[in-house]
Amino acid sequence: MKHASQVVTVIAAVVAVVVEPHTVAAQGRCIRAYGTPACNTDSIPPVFARTGWRTTSLDHIAFRVANPQKEAAFYVALMGWKVRSDDGKRIVMDVGDWGTVVLRQAPADSFPPPRAGRANAVPARAVVEGFGFDIEPWNAKAVEAELRKRGLTPVAENGPNGFESFHVKDPDGFDLQIGNGKRHTKARLESPANATLSTTTAAPFESTEWRTVWLDHLSYGATNYKASVSFYVNLLGWGPTYDEGSQNELMIGDVGDIIIRGGNPLDPSFGQGNARAGGRIDHISFGISPWDTDKVRAELEKRGLPWTIDTSDGAEIHVAPFKSYHTTTPNGYNLQISYDTHDTRLNLAIAVNPRRGLK
Repeated sequence: MKHASQVVTVIAAVVAVVVEPHTVAAQGRCIRAYGTPACNTDSIPPVFARTGWRTTSLDHIAFRVANPQKEAAFYVALMGWKVRSDDGKRIVMDVGDWGTVVLRQAPADSFPPPRAGRANAVPARAVVEGFGFDIEPWNAKAVEAELRKRGLTPVAENGPNGFESFHVKDPDGFDLQIGNGKRHTKARLESPANATLSTTTAAPFESTEWRTVWLDHLSYGATNYKASVSFYVNLLGWGPTYDEGSQNELMIGDVGDIIIRGGNPLDPSFGQGNARAGGRIDHISFGISPWDTDKVRAELEKRGLPWTIDTSDGAEIHVAPFKSYHTTTPNGYNLQISYDTHDTRLNLAIAVNPRRGLK
């Protein structure tokens, strides 16, 4: 007959097996290897001088999507987003009153097949192809001159209502648009989004009544994360939180946060063929309201959506500093839903920060 402590151990093991498929491991390659040669947190020389610009708002996040109507209907029902326009091939959606998402239709065969070992996964037919931010101060000629001074090649894109902007490429060739705030940001401020989808697309499920209140983070993969961090800090005035050795979370003014992760140029093995391709936003985390840890999970289950827990440091979700769930959109994009808001924006940085003395 088993001793009581053995029974408890067996039960705990069974619970661990049951819970594990819904749990995401700790983020950050260096969270438990902080200070090792591969996780060198020393700074590198700035990629260029600071511009002095300040990021004031998010103009847009742009996706290529195989079926934008299904994706839009999903975000309306789950996240409370509003459709501003739909011409059949391009959908513009308001994310609360603070952001815009653009869904551009692309052929399904233009997306890569699922990774090996993930044959049962929903094919990823949604890819972030660029983002745009508004800055101050704005003077088109001065902005263009400063971009060229830093070795960038700005391409102008202007529009109605006084909209002015430039596209540039970041160190990984990712499309960054810098504008004066007179396009999507202006539209959000001046009129409500009340359009309908161009095709009859039924709601995928009952509305959650959640509101998307915060850009918790963009998860951005870079070939050289230190260089990319320097690029955005010095160009757009984003503020770093900490350097973990494989990633650095930046604060995009009062817009939201971005985690830039990837290869470390101070790692002795950097550039030896083990780096992933950069310039990719593999998931986005949005803060929602109201948040109740168990109710959010129950609402995902009620709608038949897959979910995994992500607390970043592996802590139990009810006591973790950072609480979130991942799910999957109809086009296979990795959507993260968190409880973070503007006032609690540093919870994720605190959870992952190796200086907390995690063993």
